[in-house]
Amino acid sequence: MVTVADDRFNKRTPEQRERFLQKSTASEVIAGPVTDWATDFSHAEPEWAADPYPIQDELRQRCPIAHTERFGGVWLPTRHEDVAAIAYDTERFSSRSVVVNNVRPPHEVAPVGRIPPISSDPPFHHGARKLLLPAFTKSAVARLEPGTRALCHSLIDALEERDVLDAVHDYAQHIPVHVIVDMLGFPQEDAPRFREFVEAMVEAVNRPAEKRLEAFDELSDYILVQIHDHFENPRDDLTTYLINAELDGQKLQPEHVVGTIMLLFVAGLDTTWSAIGASLWHLAKSPADRERLVAEPGLLPTAMEELLRAYAPVTMARLVKQDMHWRGVDMKADDWVLVSFPAANRDPAQFDRPSEVVIDRELNRHAAFGLGIHRCLGSHLARMELRVALEVWLERIPEFTLDDPAAVTWAAGQIRGPRVLPVRIG
Repeated sequence: MVTVADDRFNKRTPEQRERFLQKSTASEVIAGPVTDWATDFSHAEPEWAADPYPIQDELRQRCPIAHTERFGGVWLPTRHEDVAAIAYDTERFSSRSVVVNNVRPPHEVAPVGRIPPISSDPPFHHGARKLLLPAFTKSAVARLEPGTRALCHSLIDALEERDVLDAVHDYAQHIPVHVIVDMLGFPQEDAPRFREFVEAMVEAVNRPAEKRLEAFDELSDYILVQIHDHFENPRDDLTTYLINAELDGQKLQPEHVVGTIMLLFVAGLDTTWSAIGASLWHLAKSPADRERLVAEPGLLPTAMEELLRAYAPVTMARLVKQDMHWRGVDMKADDWVLVSFPAANRDPAQFDRPSEVVIDRELNRHAAFGLGIHRCLGSHLARMELRVALEVWLERIPEFTLDDPAAVTWAAGQIRGPRVLPVRIG
């Protein structure tokens, strides 16, 4: 058992922070309208956030591996075979940073990365991922389902007297936040802060290096406060498990513990509430699908996989390890590569009628949870949260439509989901 005297978790010194900034490679911040999606694309622009699929379809035909000089150089493959090849190729593509921004972390952070194991390269990745698997097995997730279902009912209880509500702010966002916070043993009253942290880490990619590091430090400092509280008040939760865990006979380095907890916020919150929100958006605008699921609730698991395919929220990033000619393009060391699972999921070479949402689609080997060694280890948890959220919503609110389709807004960046979703009940 850890003690309060454990000095692994002292805050980073100003000198350590300055060394990180000096070793990081910053690129020019480039934002603004796109001139040509094949040579000047930007996944951070409103046009992409609103509807990236026609853009991806055009690129797949005209320029399947697009490029931009923004963020110091980024590649965007749009074919399933190219996305899969990069996701599986750990020899030529590093995961030391998985969010494209204007700062490339120093090579010294590999193979651990700043938010292991998703930022880890082999051979470190295997052990770091294996440590987390027990918390995300089907049986472990099943124990969380009753509490998740009760939460969903309580959220809808609070909305019963309203004719119009925001399905994201009033419902979807609360579900994964509550679950992850409970798993970590953090205060539920801090939930609004977690949403702010996620936005700062994932969406604000145009921030200068200093500002991004400030956001990273703010979340790190918060996590350290919670870790110290666990020293003083030990309990049975995932935070205590990580503090006590060993890898290769040694307790985890503090950066590993803090980074893994940070990963659970980045990968476990926005991704899931985006999937829930996108599913509710689709059902609000697609009465035939909504009515069929209300009449045939047993179809929901199949329909859920189709909604994940069609509206996959997550795009990961890799960094090119060395200069190379790859599938017709000349990639340079430290170029970013966006591994677009949403684009892969709509490739007609992989899926029949890829642009249609077919809620009874039987063969559906989608890539919404990623491919390769970094495939989402929390997929059982995400599926449970999405299924329960939709089951409870359709049971309690079987009739709903978009109140104002023009008022719906979507997040820009690598996790796409509705941010404002006004729906009318009845």
